[in-house]
Amino acid sequence: MAQDHKLEILRGLVKFKSNTQKIWGVLILLSIITAVEVVLGIYKPEVFMGHLLGMKILNWIFIILTIVKAYYITWDFMHMRDETKGLRRAVVWTAIFLILYLVFILLQEGGYVFGVYDNGYIKKDF
Repeated sequence: MAQDHKLEILRGLVKFKSNTQKIWGVLILLSIITAVEVVLGIYKPEVFMGHLLGMKILNWIFIILTIVKAYYITWDFMHMRDETKGLRRAVVWTAIFLILYLVFILLQEGGYVFGVYDNGYIKKDF
């Protein structure tokens, strides 16, 4: 079954001539995003230390960059771009729902544990 694979990334902004070039292009894109995450994690710029929706802006940047990387890994390396619309939606929307749910749980539980430790060791049945 011969299919024409879409040889572009970044919504058609960068186009490639072969699948090999596209794989290298996506790898370079993911490497750049990872390098940005590492640099931000090491230097922790003060401008990103403000709070937004109960969490530091730097943490929101890490979450967004991680979701972007997951999108490109799924979309290009797992060939979701070439699948039917129904299968793409089933996989992508399920993953998005689970990621958002995990973030919600982490924020809720983290806030609770912080409150317990911030107020001292409270003797309660948790």
